[in-house]
Amino acid sequence: MKRGTADVAGGTGAPLIAGVGASRGVPVGEVLDLITATRAAAGQADRPVAALATVATKAAEPGLTGAAHRLGVPLLSFPAAALAAVRVPDPSPAAAAAVGTPSVAEAAALLAAGPGAELVAGKRKSAPPGRPARATCALAAPAVTENGALTAGREGAAAAPITGADIVMTSLAPPRRGPGRRTGVIGDEAPDGETTGTKENQ
Repeated sequence: MKRGTADVAGGTGAPLIAGVGASRGVPVGEVLDLITATRAAAGQADRPVAALATVATKAAEPGLTGAAHRLGVPLLSFPAAALAAVRVPDPSPAAAAAVGTPSVAEAAALLAAGPGAELVAGKRKSAPPGRPARATCALAAPAVTENGALTAGREGAAAAPITGADIVMTSLAPPRRGPGRRTGVIGDEAPDGETTGTKENQ
């Protein structure tokens, strides 16, 4: 992990999942700065980030894979149909038209964090100087079971950072328990056969 990113991936307390949406060509630094700003604005600067999550058509976007690599956490991806089924407080008709789901950042964060997860920070746009935003971010916290265990890790999100993992491709259906859940790494064909999109995803 490079100097300057420990404040994003490190910290104390239960881990967070950062859902991220991105336009084509978003810089790594813009994604990292947005995650840091989102955590700070939500009063969650001391909580670690366990994973990034996005829509499948953005799973190979260099700005997202690079950010996950810099943080030393996996980038999880979900098909648009799975994200569209997640209820969120701030759906976007523009995102629905562009990528097939009215929410990427919020829905991906919630889905990756597992059943019972809650948003701790709603969708926030990046604020690069002199040009339009190319990224969105939302934060979700995994639910805690009666015995104190986190749901993340059982439903598609890692309970702790996975060193060297850039992308984890999930199955076509929303994550589920048991051996039937399929995972793959970067370079694998997406389960739904989708290719990386070029439309903006806010």
